[in-house]
Amino acid sequence: MKPSRKPSLWQVHVTTTADAEDASAEALADEFGATASCYVDFETQVAVTSVYLDQRPENLERRMKSVHARLLAAQANGMEVGPATVRCRQVKRENWAESWKRHFKPLSIGGSLLLKPGWSRRKPKPGQTVVVLNPGLSFGTGHHATTSFCLREVVRFARSGGGSFLDIGTGSGILAIAAAKLGCAPIEAFDFDPEAVRVARENARQNRVQQRLSLFEGDVTKLPSRPKLRFDLVCANLISNLLMAERKRIAARVAPGGTLVLAGILQVEFHKVRESFEALGFRLARQRDEREWASGAFVWAPR
Repeated sequence: MKPSRKPSLWQVHVTTTADAEDASAEALADEFGATASCYVDFETQVAVTSVYLDQRPENLERRMKSVHARLLAAQANGMEVGPATVRCRQVKRENWAESWKRHFKPLSIGGSLLLKPGWSRRKPKPGQTVVVLNPGLSFGTGHHATTSFCLREVVRFARSGGGSFLDIGTGSGILAIAAAKLGCAPIEAFDFDPEAVRVARENARQNRVQQRLSLFEGDVTKLPSRPKLRFDLVCANLISNLLMAERKRIAARVAPGGTLVLAGILQVEFHKVRESFEALGFRLARQRDEREWASGAFVWAPR
């Protein structure tokens, strides 16, 4: 009997510039409901941003035109978007794995953490914790501005004594795995995308921390309003509209005196997100702006 062949994937991809990779990723995620991965050729500064889907999307042409229109709008506001071409094709599941390997390079977060792919021979510095990562179809290698901010906050948290940690929208599992390797506990992480959860579990096993964290499929919009457990550190790397719409559910999971890290926010929208969480008793402790993105660490300090 011949082995069954895995069905091919539908790749919707945008060819743009390094400056516009984040804008294209957000546009694809909004239109197709899947987390985008971004690859940049650092010599040519050409970026290719993709989402991978199990089935051909409905209203494909309309959605692709919408992504293109959003990039043209960004161009009108001064962003260099390059060709901004949007294409769709079928790819074998075996092929996408090789495509991102060319772009995923080792990354150091201070002197505490080294993120690297499994094929890298890069050696850690003395005292550096190593996380070996296979992002698969899910987002999260640490190179994105918002993910790197979250990682730095996890390192800061662990250095200060650590504690419990919740990762909302875990993607590849990078934050939860790093937290586990740095000694935080207990740890929970979830994502609405079952493929992301599968990849995150594989990454946890590869890093031998699968017994030290709970990874599950979940939707932030359906979380109970009153959780059974609150966490000392909560990371929510989500789009601005979702952060604001579900702010009460997210805030309810932060322990008294705990820290809430919010990322995935466009700079022009950060003030709205900040105000919505400050109204719930949070105080901005740290902020980082990079390209068009802004991220913040908030301390829960109700009056």
